[in-house]
Amino acid sequence: MRGKAGEGFSLSKAGGNKAMAEHNVKILGFGDNVVDMYEHLKTMYPGGNCVNLCAYAKRFGVEKSAYMGYFGNDDNAEYVIKVLEEIGIEMYKCKQLDGENGWSKVTLKDGDRVFVDWNDGGIRGKTPYILDRFDLDYIKQFDVVHSGNYCFTESELGKIKATGVKVAFDFSDDSTEEYYKKVLPDVNYAFCSFDGNEEELKAHLQMMIDGGAELATASRGAEGCVLYDGETFYRQPAVPIEKVVDTMGAGDSLITSFLVGYTDRIKKGEEKSEAIKNALADAAKFASEICGLEGAFGYGRHYE
Repeated sequence: MRGKAGEGFSLSKAGGNKAMAEHNVKILGFGDNVVDMYEHLKTMYPGGNCVNLCAYAKRFGVEKSAYMGYFGNDDNAEYVIKVLEEIGIEMYKCKQLDGENGWSKVTLKDGDRVFVDWNDGGIRGKTPYILDRFDLDYIKQFDVVHSGNYCFTESELGKIKATGVKVAFDFSDDSTEEYYKKVLPDVNYAFCSFDGNEEELKAHLQMMIDGGAELATASRGAEGCVLYDGETFYRQPAVPIEKVVDTMGAGDSLITSFLVGYTDRIKKGEEKSEAIKNALADAAKFASEICGLEGAFGYGRHYE
């Protein structure tokens, strides 16, 4: 059922509340924000790998969820900013630039998203975010900083990792071997989508570990996901979904809830293998719930 424009998922409190946080985790999304324009519905939704992570972390229950990146100064940018303010995402280190905000044009086929076009991130794609000492001082408060291969942040990841903050990165399903080699040394937790066979999957995850990642996770769609820590392959089946509304953001929700759950469990002293297994199980359940929403996390707005 389609919600009214502007409706999204419910939160315990829109502005957030430390006392209500279920997980003792501070997480930062560093990189992309877009509007996903569903051409078949003439409805746009806020999105982007990092914005999705922030919204999902808020829903999953963290101490702090923050976004750091560039917005354009058009109506699309204003709408994304408005939604993030409404759900309580911290944006102290964001900037607005003179130019078009990022957008992607999307349609759905049997509940699965199909990307039709995008504007290369808009002004954000033309203006890399260069971290200075004040940015890095801000970043040090977080447990995890997440980015991805459409964020234009690759050159800055090493600076973040050098602070001791864990770096998570989504390589999606279209990163080249050369790109992996370039980025992996600056990544702690590596994620990707992978459709190959079992032998190819294991080789791909091993490559990610050999490249520098502590944990490597491959999303397998309806088959769930597989995580490798250099010693053990952890397999997590997908949680059955009664009715798929939209798979937009399903991978991002899995990444988010795993990062939050695993980080929280490790901080509480849980043994690593148990933390991985329990966090994966919780993440699979959370991702299945997200597939019942339109857009990545709702808040649709009609356009002409």
